Amino acid sequence: MATTPSRNGLPDQPPISTDHPIINGTSKPPNATGECDEWTILDRVFRVLADEGYLGPSTHQKPVVSFVYPEDLKQLIHFPMDEQTPSSAATVERIIRQVLHYSVRTGHNHFHNQLFAGVDPYGLTGSWLTEALNTSQYTFEVGPTFTLIEDAVIDKCLRLFEFGEGDGILCPGGSMSNMYAMVAARYRTVPDVKRIGVANLPEPLVVFTSEDAHYSITKGVHWLGIGLNNLVKVKSDRRGCMIPEQLEQAIQSVLDSGRKPFFVNATAGTTVLGAFDDFNRIADVCQRYGVWLHIDACLGGTAVLSHRHKHLLAGANRAQSLAWNPHKTLGAPLQCSIFLIKERGLLHECNAAKADYLFQQDKFYDISYDTGDKSVQCGRKVDAFKFWLMYKARGSAGLESLVDNAFACAASLHEQLRSRAGFRLVLEEYQYTNISFWYVPTWMRTDQETPDWWQRLYSVTADIKEQMVKRGTVLVGYVPLLHKGIGNFFRMVVTCHPRPTPETMRYVIDEIERVGEELPRFGFCCNRRSKLVYHVCTVDSGTNVSFGAGVIWLCVIEKLLTKLKKFSTIFWPNW
Repeated sequence: MATTPSRNGLPDQPPISTDHPIINGTSKPPNATGECDEWTILDRVFRVLADEGYLGPSTHQKPVVSFVYPEDLKQLIHFPMDEQTPSSAATVERIIRQVLHYSVRTGHNHFHNQLFAGVDPYGLTGSWLTEALNTSQYTFEVGPTFTLIEDAVIDKCLRLFEFGEGDGILCPGGSMSNMYAMVAARYRTVPDVKRIGVANLPEPLVVFTSEDAHYSITKGVHWLGIGLNNLVKVKSDRRGCMIPEQLEQAIQSVLDSGRKPFFVNATAGTTVLGAFDDFNRIADVCQRYGVWLHIDACLGGTAVLSHRHKHLLAGANRAQSLAWNPHKTLGAPLQCSIFLIKERGLLHECNAAKADYLFQQDKFYDISYDTGDKSVQCGRKVDAFKFWLMYKARGSAGLESLVDNAFACAASLHEQLRSRAGFRLVLEEYQYTNISFWYVPTWMRTDQETPDWWQRLYSVTADIKEQMVKRGTVLVGYVPLLHKGIGNFFRMVVTCHPRPTPETMRYVIDEIERVGEELPRFGFCCNRRSKLVYHVCTVDSGTNVSFGAGVIWLCVIEKLLTKLKKFSTIFWPNW
């Protein structure tokens, strides 16, 4: 149930604790200096997290979010960092409770807004330990266990994806993993680039990716100096899969222009539709032209853990590199991103800076365990520990069970949507656990499906989302695919944590339907300025009403609605 706003329209403040820390049921007074023992904050935080339901299965009693507009939130929490003296333990706890109260509960059963959701408890344990130990792993001497743990994680993943005796590294996110791939491919294509830079290359290098691929490829070509003009976005089919014939035509066109194709990014689980490219056919094209094949499996790589679903990755072992994020579907705590490469030693060769204050050659142990020069970073979090501990605790069978359950619940959602009146699927079949759909309210179902009707449906989708967020009942994303001529639709992402069930899937469908059917009560399908223009004044070849006249009427209506809302809140605070 969402937080009830107070009379002034802002939600009530979360409860605060006593002035002194409570340890083992007793109040602990400040020490001689007037400050409380600062380490007791950890006990307090653990208790707060437990009280608020963050350390266990999510409860339906709490809202997914207690939404407050940015300017209002600034009035509720003191954000400026202007404290001059130490704060009391009660003040610190109040701040913590405020932050929790107004944050999104990503571990809630009804949070399906992103590609990640709740965390695996063993992964969270690993995350706490890494923070407490506060170390890096550029050298064995400062991170002995974690250096060997990362080696073990990379070795396991190389075997899972059939990458042979390759190499790898944990990266700060999938976007960085994809950039690692481009750097390695560029160095392998033109080794001298490390010395002379991209500006002095004899011919421009060109990257190819699907039009449905993650935008990190677009950012990568900018950051690496390749340039947006040297990024080719290849057409995809309706499912979101790259069309291999279109890729080959694009490569040939680039060759004809005097530029050099060097990198193809294929995708295992696209961000929106969850599509898997045909890796064998794409690998055939790359092999013919001598182009590096990288697979962005940040989302869909988790299928490798399931005997039932790993067929989706058929041919992925033919790539030169691959990126996978266990922090997405699998539920490892953010961030946990793995980059794999087939050529052992290439990461060190293309990234090493040989800083002698870290990587001395005369150390008393085997310096091959000093892996920091493979990285573009210096200090690097020990992210591998989170996934390693999850695997140690659950084993391959336990992880496979989690993955299979996520797929099964996505299939249940798909079937419920298919058989439920008013819901319309964007695709008939889905490869992964992303399910995309629209809800058509009853009052729209008998209308002719003209372009204007579709625009109205796209607005309805956004409005349903807005109402659910404000009520705190469900967070599910909506997205357009403009390059396919499709406007807003819901993208429901099913993950391993918190463990979904057919019932939690049904709740989301029920809530979308309930909110969608209530929309006409507001008088308009939407309440945002840009959308009101659409309903006040439809401008096309068949009307003489001007856009300017529509805006004038819009302003009048908005003022009336504002006055009505202010008046009504006196009698109905929740209006």
